Amino acid sequence: MTKTLLLGQTLRFLADPFSGAPEDIVRTDSRGGVLIEHGRIAALGHGPDLRRAHPDALVVDYGDALISPGFIDAHMHYPQTAMIASWGKRLIDWLNSYTFPEEMRLADPAYAHEIAARTLDLNLAHGTTTVASFCTIHPHSVDAIFEAAEARDMRIVAGKTCMDRDTAPVGLRDTAQSAHDDSAALIKRWHGQGRAIYAITPRFSPTSTPDQLEALGALWAANPDCLMQTHLSEQTDEVAWARALYPDARDYLDTYEAHGLLGARGLYGHAIHLEPREIDRLADVGASVVHCPTSNTFIGSGLFDMAGLKARGVSVGLATDTGGGSSFSMLRTMAAAYEVAQLRGTPLHPAQLIWLATEGSARALHLGGRIGTLEPGAEADLCILDLASTPAIAQRTAEARDIWEALFPTIMMGDDRAIRDVWVNGVRRP
Repeated sequence: MTKTLLLGQTLRFLADPFSGAPEDIVRTDSRGGVLIEHGRIAALGHGPDLRRAHPDALVVDYGDALISPGFIDAHMHYPQTAMIASWGKRLIDWLNSYTFPEEMRLADPAYAHEIAARTLDLNLAHGTTTVASFCTIHPHSVDAIFEAAEARDMRIVAGKTCMDRDTAPVGLRDTAQSAHDDSAALIKRWHGQGRAIYAITPRFSPTSTPDQLEALGALWAANPDCLMQTHLSEQTDEVAWARALYPDARDYLDTYEAHGLLGARGLYGHAIHLEPREIDRLADVGASVVHCPTSNTFIGSGLFDMAGLKARGVSVGLATDTGGGSSFSMLRTMAAAYEVAQLRGTPLHPAQLIWLATEGSARALHLGGRIGTLEPGAEADLCILDLASTPAIAQRTAEARDIWEALFPTIMMGDDRAIRDVWVNGVRRP
C-alpha cells in the first residue's frame, strides 16, 4: 500500500491541556507532517524531515492548513437529524412535540437507512469522523447506522434506545425482556465488528421501569467491554421527574447505580445539575460525562460546569446532541462550549477546546490512543482545517501572532467551509 505524507501545521498534545499551561503541554509545528500507512498514522514529525525519510510517499501539501484528528461527536441522536432546529420549549415538551413523532418514522426500515446515511454524510462534511449515537427502539435502526458507518469505513458507537414506561408513547415502547434480548442480539451482531462498538442504551430513567434498567444492567455486566450511554440531569424539571418516578433513589444518578448502570464505561450526557454525591461517584468509578453546549443553550437547560468537573478528575467528552443541538458542526460546538464557560467565569483556551473535540472525546469513549490523536499507531481519521476559510476569518487570522490566535477565529466563526479535507481510516473522502 502506498505511503501518504500530509504536510501542514500540526498540534501534538503531551497531556490533557486542562492539567497545565498549553505552552508546556502542546507541541506545534508550522511545517509539520503526518505519514499514513495501512490506514494508520505511521509517523508525526517535521514535514521536510519526513519528506526526506520517505521519498516514495505520495505527498499532499496543505500549506498553512491545520492537520487535526477527525472530530469526535460523543453524544448524538441520528434519528433526530430531520427535525434539527425545531422550535421548542422545555425538554419534555420538545421530546413529545418533535422527537418522539420523528423517531416513530424510523419504524420504516427504508427511512431509517435514509436518515442514517444522511447523518453520517453531514457529519463527514463537518469534519466529524466518529459519532456515538442513540438509535430508536427498532433493532433495524441500529443495523441502519452500523451499516452506513461500515460503508464509509467510519468508527461508530451506537445502540438500541430502550423505553418501556408509559411516559413514552405507545409506538416507541419495548419491554424489559425485549430490550434485553434485542440488545443482546445486536451486541452479538455488531460489537467489535470492524470499527463498530455497541453501547447499551436506556434513553433515561424516566422512560424506563426499574425492571428494564435492571435487565440492561445485567446485560452490561454480561458484556463489560460494551459502553453504556444515557442521559443525566439535563434540566431541573427532568431531575424532579426522575425523583418522583424513583422515590427511593438518593439522587438521579442512583436510579442508574441501583440497577447496575454506573461504571467506568458509562457515558452520561449533559450532567448539568449534579449533586455532590453524584460528582463523587462519577469520579470514583471513572465514568465519563458528555458536554452538549449547543443543545443546553437551545433548549435552555443550563450551564455545564466544565472547570469544576475537570478539577474533580471527571472525564469529559464534547458533543452536538443533534437534533437537540442546533448544529452538526463540532466547530460550532466548541464555540458554544467557550461561550458557556465564559458565562460561568471560567474561559477555555483554544487548546482545551480542540482537545475536547478530539482526544478528550476519544478518552470519554475509551478509544484514547486509537482515534482523536496524531500519535503514531492511531487510526488515520483526520480533518484538515482551512484557517482562512471566509473573508472574516481570513482577515483575523492574518493578524495572528501564534497558532492559537490563528485557530480561535475558526473555532468561533468556522463552519463546513473550514473543512478542507477529511481522511477516514487512511483514505481521503471524495
